[in-house]
Amino acid sequence: MATRQNSSNGKPKSPRIQVVLTEELLFQLSKLANAESRTVSNMAKVLIKEGLILYEENSSKKSTPTALTNTEGFRSSLEAQEPKRLKGAPKRLRLYKP
Repeated sequence: MATRQNSSNGKPKSPRIQVVLTEELLFQLSKLANAESRTVSNMAKVLIKEGLILYEENSSKKSTPTALTNTEGFRSSLEAQEPKRLKGAPKRLRLYKP
């Protein structure tokens, strides 16, 4: 959980987090922040916010209705097949012992 600090005038500050980045990620983040005239912290905040929105959109698409649709499609394809009769009993039965 992010920690909340108080400023010198007593008002609470926004929650803070710490993130450890690789040199490459920090370079990319700094480059993007400079291109958009933002601070690195503000650019990180914007990217996290956009990432969470995309994550929620993708996770809502992967909900149970698609799973039910796949199950119903499988069931209907099985029901559409002609029933097949077995041609007698199996000739040889193999038992495997683990």
